[in-house]
Amino acid sequence: MLKEYEINSGTIAIVPVDKNISKIYEDEVEYMVSKSTNKIIEENCKFYGSSYKGRCDGTKYLTGIKSKYPIIIEESRNLIFFPTSSIRSNDNIWISLNKIKSYNKNKLGTKIIFNNNKKIDLNISIYSLENQYCRANLLKAKLYDKKNNK
Repeated sequence: MLKEYEINSGTIAIVPVDKNISKIYEDEVEYMVSKSTNKIIEENCKFYGSSYKGRCDGTKYLTGIKSKYPIIIEESRNLIFFPTSSIRSNDNIWISLNKIKSYNKNKLGTKIIFNNNKKIDLNISIYSLENQYCRANLLKAKLYDKKNNK
């Protein structure tokens, strides 16, 4: 089990297994990390030169979103992630926006299919996932608009 994890362009999702254990899905491999999903996100924000609060403030400034913030982990590699629920929830999963191929409703709630055809079943409604997905895309659009209008 890893103690540290660096989010990278291959990272698909960060899924809680236990209070302080997360499963990392990448394009080709999976890892177990001895930290909560939110702790991994917080540490990676710092690793890439900001703080989680700073990333949330940036999202709020660019989009007006006031809760369950999608965040830009790192701009140049388009590392944009969104939470499936409140960050205070032990069930919160972080999903990479750019890795989603499709999603659909299933018996548990919602199934996400990623670009590499891996699938994750989420215990959230398709409407909740769709809202978070759209908010993350709004953040992505605002970021690109800001970059291209310099």
